[in-house]
Amino acid sequence: MKRTDYCGALTAAQNEKEVTLAGWVHRRRDHGGLIFIDLRDREGLVQVVFNPQLSEAIHQRAHQLRSEFVIQVNGKVMRRPAGTENKDLPTGEVEVHASDLEILNPSLTPPFSIEEEKEPSETLRLQYRYLDLRRRSVQTNFILRHNLSKAIRRFLDQHQFLEIETPFLTKSTPEGARDFLVPSRMNAGQFYALPQSPQLFKQILMVSGFDRYYQIVRCFRDEDLRADRQPEFTQIDIEMSFIEREDILSLMEEMVRTVLKEVRGIHLESPFPRMTYQEAMSRFGVDKPDLRFGLELKDLSDIAARSEFKVFRDAVEKKGLVKGINAKGLATLSRKELEELTQEATGRGAKGLAWMKATPEGLEAPIAKFFKPEMLQEIAQRLEAAPGDLLLFVADREKVVYEVLGHLRLVIGRRLNLIDPKALKLLWVTDFPLLEYDDAEKRYVAMHHPFTSPMDEDIPLLATDPLRARAKAYDIVLNGTEIGGGSIRIHQNEVQSKMFELLGITKEEAEAKFGFLLQALQYGAPPHGGIAFGFDRLTAILAGVDSIRDVIAFPKTQKGICLMTNAPSEVDPRQLKELHIKPTE
Repeated sequence: MKRTDYCGALTAAQNEKEVTLAGWVHRRRDHGGLIFIDLRDREGLVQVVFNPQLSEAIHQRAHQLRSEFVIQVNGKVMRRPAGTENKDLPTGEVEVHASDLEILNPSLTPPFSIEEEKEPSETLRLQYRYLDLRRRSVQTNFILRHNLSKAIRRFLDQHQFLEIETPFLTKSTPEGARDFLVPSRMNAGQFYALPQSPQLFKQILMVSGFDRYYQIVRCFRDEDLRADRQPEFTQIDIEMSFIEREDILSLMEEMVRTVLKEVRGIHLESPFPRMTYQEAMSRFGVDKPDLRFGLELKDLSDIAARSEFKVFRDAVEKKGLVKGINAKGLATLSRKELEELTQEATGRGAKGLAWMKATPEGLEAPIAKFFKPEMLQEIAQRLEAAPGDLLLFVADREKVVYEVLGHLRLVIGRRLNLIDPKALKLLWVTDFPLLEYDDAEKRYVAMHHPFTSPMDEDIPLLATDPLRARAKAYDIVLNGTEIGGGSIRIHQNEVQSKMFELLGITKEEAEAKFGFLLQALQYGAPPHGGIAFGFDRLTAILAGVDSIRDVIAFPKTQKGICLMTNAPSEVDPRQLKELHIKPTE
């Protein structure tokens, strides 16, 4: 055996035990007669002492050691001398007195320190990912990820779910993000697609009678990347038959509470708050509000309509909105700082940003002259203004108002340090619109996906006023991030066909893309629904990191490149010929 114990697992309970350790040299210190090294493995560090009085040959060999050498050490666990204990180290009560040393492999000098003192650049980290993954803070993220996965599987197993794998090579059915396409060598000119989700297969599994399915599964989307996106990602995919929306919400809430308590020792109050989509948008400007702080949006359209301020009045007359937010205590902002806030607003689509400052004498601003004194008083009361507050207003179409003020709310919340980074605030958002209208494509598009069931009472609206129809859809939000979303599915062929018709998908196109599903729905499909959690996002939030790249072992850059392997790359022309592909350049 090259190892009997993990370095980070040694304690005073093993005093005088003979051990064999293996790992990497984390740090080396030569104190003249004695050489000390910190030996590291995935469980942590332990101090190893090389004493020439115990073995001159081993002591001489220890002189060769450098950072990141891989070594095997035999020795005896001993309590450290009184006064030399390291209370900051779990193994700080003990050290290992080496009796033998084998250098298993030397190491080049790393391009950055594996110690945690200085964070290397992300480019270096991804290029030398095998070194970056040795860092304790990074390894901790993946231990957390493993424990989350284990706890989720245990919970679902206890609730009679079956883990069933679905295909990676499947049919392209683009309705949203781009598919990654895989050419078929055996079927010239035809392509598989990598799944954006197992959506259709898990519905087919419900038709097949499996009743309760789950999978912790890789999914793929060919889209532009940002902090919370990767071309390949992992989701916790769940589907159930013979259930209603309440069944899903209550069981998934129980799962989240159970898993977080087991993995993180976090106790969450139950039930989680619930909010309709319309309420979330109206109060916070987004459908995934961060409830760790207030700063709610207030509707001022009725006051604006009575004012002399043309910008506000015109917005209301065009069936838009005027809403405001109270930036508590920010009346002291300089003109330059106000201009920076205006740029934040215009960058999100606003034509401008109006403001007023609350003073002991009342509201003051260049636009105040367009409002009667009693109107200014109404505005101050509605926004709960106190001297020193800065009131910000946006007047535009509803979509723009929510986009801008929802963003400014976060900017101001961070500026005022209102967001507790340690708090966890969960929320269910329900009653989403079934459809929205795409002005560019001049057609309806599904807000979630085409297989989401409308509310039973809203089915007649599909023929008369589709945009008013609500979906049996729900999202679960954690600290302003959507960590999961799902719906009750359409399980009747005629309703699914009507949905495709509303989306501008012809019968021929529906048959070509989804014929297998439409056929399956005619063979006794049960009522069913499900949810998918973003496993990477959930792990990142619980790990306290900003990007899911920090919880994915081998992530891509924002350009979709793996800096370690240099993927994607060119391939041998013979491979392209076998796939019947001819380069255009």
